[in-house]
Amino acid sequence: MVDEVKKRGREVLKILKKQYPEVHCTLEYRTPFQILIATILSAQCTDKRVNQVTADLFKKYTTPNDYLRVSLEELEDDIRSTGFYHHKAKNIRALCEILRARYHNEVPRTMEDLVQLPGVGRKTANVVLGNAFGISSGFVVDTHVGRLSRRLGLSEETDPKKVEQDLVRIFPQKEWIDASHRLIALGREYCSARKKRCSECPMIKICPQNE
Repeated sequence: MVDEVKKRGREVLKILKKQYPEVHCTLEYRTPFQILIATILSAQCTDKRVNQVTADLFKKYTTPNDYLRVSLEELEDDIRSTGFYHHKAKNIRALCEILRARYHNEVPRTMEDLVQLPGVGRKTANVVLGNAFGISSGFVVDTHVGRLSRRLGLSEETDPKKVEQDLVRIFPQKEWIDASHRLIALGREYCSARKKRCSECPMIKICPQNE
């Protein structure tokens, strides 16, 4: 069974690479700190909306100190359209306090340190480590990756942590960062939660949904 899933994973990866030879994070950022903030804002929000917000936000706030100089209400207003802005603003200010006090305003480069920051779970940490530092610490599992992992027969789990455990066993570590981007691209283009374009999907020949 394990060998069959790994074989399916190799087939999936081959198709993904052909369909999406060049991939990158769709969140717009220039520094590790920016992608950390952008990823926190992306919770329950589209990357497109986050990019619209951060276009101005990153001009106003460039360091952790900048987020701490303004009132909580002002920061909430600046990120309001990303949703859940009360919670996100509190987490951003709290993590900026920690970055200033413990890390000399730098974003830490380990999973252990990142997940200790307010508002940062494994998914956010993997996004930051993979895209900002090129560190393959794990597999980013967002809603697209989780959904496609189940539909493509790569995992039966619904818990993102368990899905990640399955995916890191299936895919080589050197592929984790880009494979996640490719699965997300596939989900957005062909296999969304609301609408599936199975007849056009490049996975049609191997997808269990069509068996």
